[in-house]
Amino acid sequence: MIWLTDTIEFPSYESTSNEGIIALGGDLSEERLIHAYNNGIFPWYSEGDPIVWYCPHKRMVLFPEAIKVSKSMQKIMNNNNYTITENKAFSEVIYNCKTIDRKDGFGTWITGEMEQAYINLHQKGHAKSIEIWLGNELVGGLYGLEINNIFCGESMFSKVSNTSKLAFIHLARNKEYTLIDCQIYNQHLERLGAKEIDRSTFLQILKS
Repeated sequence: MIWLTDTIEFPSYESTSNEGIIALGGDLSEERLIHAYNNGIFPWYSEGDPIVWYCPHKRMVLFPEAIKVSKSMQKIMNNNNYTITENKAFSEVIYNCKTIDRKDGFGTWITGEMEQAYINLHQKGHAKSIEIWLGNELVGGLYGLEINNIFCGESMFSKVSNTSKLAFIHLARNKEYTLIDCQIYNQHLERLGAKEIDRSTFLQILKS
């Protein structure tokens, strides 16, 4: 594997492993993260490990017009029990994504270093959040980065059933994104209309 130096450049896409790893090491500086996302690369690693940078051969994405809303989900939306906000509680959203108990085991990959890095990006206007409230309680949400009219989703959480879905549907329906990047295959998002495309197709959309 190729280890990054102090420069922010990444190796060529041809060096990506079968698992989608393009490089190791480096840091989570604002400059490096923005450069990475502009080139379809994102960090994903565990506490205590070196930073691992991914650029999968297949990319899970949602074209917003393809969003699927079930009858049961539409009923939840029609009931108007929840309040939806944007960028009102970014730090709380990423904290919940980091700490919430998940049956699939995901969530613990958000290290303290990563949490602070994305808070910094949010303060600079790059990272965004959607919040779902039940009264005054934050019960669901998601966060990610905006890159070239593409929303690069990072993580989502639900304390009440379907609230992460509600945030995702709001994102697809209420923002003028060309694409929502879901990064890697997820059955939950597939049911909402997301699908895998080739990396080359994703990068072409990203660059355009």
